[in-house]
Amino acid sequence: MKKTATYLIVILVLTFMGAVAVRSGMQVLYPKRYADIVEKYSERYGVEENLIYAVIRTESSFDPSATSDVGAQGLMQIMPDTADWLCYRFGEDAQAVDLRDEDTAIRFGTYFLKLLQEQFGDTRTVLAAYHAGMGRVQGWLREPQYSPDGKTLQTIPFRDTAHYVDKVERAMQTYNNLYS
Repeated sequence: MKKTATYLIVILVLTFMGAVAVRSGMQVLYPKRYADIVEKYSERYGVEENLIYAVIRTESSFDPSATSDVGAQGLMQIMPDTADWLCYRFGEDAQAVDLRDEDTAIRFGTYFLKLLQEQFGDTRTVLAAYHAGMGRVQGWLREPQYSPDGKTLQTIPFRDTAHYVDKVERAMQTYNNLYS
């Protein structure tokens, strides 16, 4: 009886330690870098923190100097035209903005997510617009094969955009599970 209880305790301790190790390993893969900045702009613009982290992880893997093949820059991979438009909205000089600066990148990306949330509401549609552009998504919403209600995308016609949306949603779910 004592041996069985001892074995049970050892198994429970090992199981607990294994779960802690897995969770710690996952937190390395899904970090919360730039937490002060993310928290500040999440609160300011009303965008969920874990959505911001999921976008950063998917877009740049937390590399502030990341630049895409099409010219998107920084942690949240803002396109130059989008940055210019956001500078206009902020009343800032576009020539003075550096998207590789962590604060600027997260501020611009989070504000852009806020604007997309106001326009589209649905997270999948917001993420599709973040990736493919607002105009393109507005066109998709007018097509019944993609959006039966004209408000949310049921089908995303671009494979890379659909993959992007799925990837960000999975990352967000992982963040929710790890840090809830």
